[in-house]
Amino acid sequence: MKEIILTDETFEAEVLKSDVPVLVDFWATWCGPCKMMGPTVEELAAESDGSYKVAKLDTDQCPKASTEYSIRAVPTLMVFKDGKVVNTAVGVQSKDALKALLNV
Repeated sequence: MKEIILTDETFEAEVLKSDVPVLVDFWATWCGPCKMMGPTVEELAAESDGSYKVAKLDTDQCPKASTEYSIRAVPTLMVFKDGKVVNTAVGVQSKDALKALLNV
């Protein structure tokens, strides 16, 4: 699978109403550490067998979701399950750390 590019308009349908856990990468184009995380997030998305989804949300383009989840630093990675945040990590993470967040 490929990662899903989120907008404020698609956040609810893709993340909050998802029937599988969703890892959301809150990032920004100007953020160096976010660029470092990009390939790791893409790899995790590519490895998904449908038991989870991976999505990216540009905090500059989507202020509503960023504000709602109090994103103060990027990259922030949140796992949503049944419409609720169940895990959060801030900063560059390894693929294994992201898998642990997702419990996969």
